[in-house]
Amino acid sequence: MTMTDSADKIISVKNLKKVYHDGETGTTALEGVSFDVRRGEFVAIMGPSGSGKSTLLHVLGLLDEPTSGTYHLNGKNIKSYEGDELADIRNKELGFVFQAFNLLPRTSVLENVKLPLYYSSIPERQWDEMARKAVEDVGLGHRMEHDQSELSGGERQRVAIARALVTDPDVIFADEPTGNLDSKSGKNVMSIIQRLNEEQGKTVVLITHETSTADHAERIITLMDGHIETDHRVKNRLTAADEYVK
Repeated sequence: MTMTDSADKIISVKNLKKVYHDGETGTTALEGVSFDVRRGEFVAIMGPSGSGKSTLLHVLGLLDEPTSGTYHLNGKNIKSYEGDELADIRNKELGFVFQAFNLLPRTSVLENVKLPLYYSSIPERQWDEMARKAVEDVGLGHRMEHDQSELSGGERQRVAIARALVTDPDVIFADEPTGNLDSKSGKNVMSIIQRLNEEQGKTVVLITHETSTADHAERIITLMDGHIETDHRVKNRLTAADEYVK
């Protein structure tokens, strides 16, 4: 486990356990997982199917609750929050990029990116400006008013990244963001995610089963059967400039 100073930790989990119950039987997805993520770090979580990486993402993203153990986000134990407070934190402090894009059909790029703002306390008069900036940040300013159905897979994922960015979250969770993309589009999406980390200082937690994708991270945590098998720094990290393909 990589040690960090307390003030530098944005995520800290200790002895995290998650058991799914089906009647009288239980399936353990996470078994005593402990690690820290420092602010501004890019961490990839890898593992085969059934290793617990998706469960861990759901717990870290406040989409599911651990069975036991502790999870501190920005220095505060998540158990101290009520349901509405957790929803507010997900909206303000966390951004999500999923493999399936999850964009609204028959809706423009701009309106898709504005979606998280509808659930925020940010004044409506600021929404257009914030959404436009997020779209520009992923290089899709020329597609602002296009329907999402008119975009390529890579462009749709870039819209999903812009939507994750629009509230200026502390952490971006990317769940297999290149899984539905061809090689070229996948490289460009990873270049964007890495630039967000390097240039804007965003903390990124990436879930992937692909080594080539994980090599963009500073650090790789490998899960096996709900346990951390390895936790190491990436020696030959790929750079954003190296990966971008015109």
